[in-house]
Amino acid sequence: MITVTYRIETTGSVEAMAAKIASDQSTGTFVPVPGETEALKARVAARVMAIRPLEPATVPSWPETPDGHGDIHRADVDIAFPLDAVGTDLSALMTIAIGGIFSIKGMTGLRVVDLKLPPEYGKAYPGPQFGMPGSRRLTGVEGRPIIGTIVKPALGLRPMETAELVGELIGSGVDFIKDDEKLMSPAYSPLKERVAAIMPLILDHEQKTGKKVMYAFGISHTDPDEMMRNHDLVLEAGGNCAVVNINSIGMGAMAFLRKRSGLVLHAHRNGWDVLTRHPGIGFDFKVWQQFWRLLGVDQFQINGIGVKYWEPDESFVESFKAVSTPLFSPADCPLPVAGSGQWGGQAPETYRRTGRTTDLLYLCGGGIVSHPGGPAAGVRAVRQAWEAAVADIPLETYALDHPELAASLKTFGGKDA
Repeated sequence: MITVTYRIETTGSVEAMAAKIASDQSTGTFVPVPGETEALKARVAARVMAIRPLEPATVPSWPETPDGHGDIHRADVDIAFPLDAVGTDLSALMTIAIGGIFSIKGMTGLRVVDLKLPPEYGKAYPGPQFGMPGSRRLTGVEGRPIIGTIVKPALGLRPMETAELVGELIGSGVDFIKDDEKLMSPAYSPLKERVAAIMPLILDHEQKTGKKVMYAFGISHTDPDEMMRNHDLVLEAGGNCAVVNINSIGMGAMAFLRKRSGLVLHAHRNGWDVLTRHPGIGFDFKVWQQFWRLLGVDQFQINGIGVKYWEPDESFVESFKAVSTPLFSPADCPLPVAGSGQWGGQAPETYRRTGRTTDLLYLCGGGIVSHPGGPAAGVRAVRQAWEAAVADIPLETYALDHPELAASLKTFGGKDA
């Protein structure tokens, strides 16, 4: 069975709404149809398994309260769908269990908050090819977070200008660099030219130092064949990672790419906020991320602590827990990527709130490249912050004999360290 948990909000009966979801999304329609028998329903009908009442809402998530009045009832409802009725096709699962439910009348809010899949799904999909172990092996980083940064500004830099910045970043000791998700193959910076300008710098640095900085090139494209040509361009040049805008390319394109990929697939979830920002509508991340993990993302961006966007810290913590929890085996866990306005100042809280682990990619844009001492000092400052976090030493104390961290605190934290 496939069990989906819906958070139903209605001025009517929660029980009636739960029964309607189960009926409408399996065997039911608005009138009896030929061939609809009790035996058929017993074989493929969805069933309401549990209803757990919640505190009533005071304001409807959708402005559809009948006659403008009535108590707004809420409950978490578990509905089980027979595997025989859905199969293991993720597009079928999305269509049947999620796609149609938001059109049902009578609810003032609806959110999908949990999903439990049977083992057949783990056998049907490849999952990550590299994941956390592969990311650590390819970057040569053990025992601490992988420290990464982003090429900014995303829009406007030409290939040689990008390469000049990348050359400075490579020399800084950073482990990972990525194209901004907005950078794919625009006219002013075609991917082919960008790869040709950047990869020789990475390979030369590897030959001199033994360290190969992982660079994630933006390869997303509407046409899966064109996306594969972008993938091949990076792989043939000696690259080992690609940024994929998963919400933009869709599940089919992701499946197509994963089957043929030789690169670490770094998933950017831009557009996800459309599906989740309202707390009473859409998805919880713990549901949505399962689709992409099964399809094979290796690294998953999930924002971070104290981000520059709307997402609260608790949402990051729950997202981190979701991607770090095996679906069917530890091998299906991608590498969590903390980003969005990160610098060393969030390291202690990140370490504490994620269970005192260093198994993540800590992605800092301006927190590295805008350090007053330059990118190399920025990288050292972030590493020092993580050293302090792991040792349970306050950053201000650690900064007393670590000047890069002191400058970082003063610049980004407003602290005179």
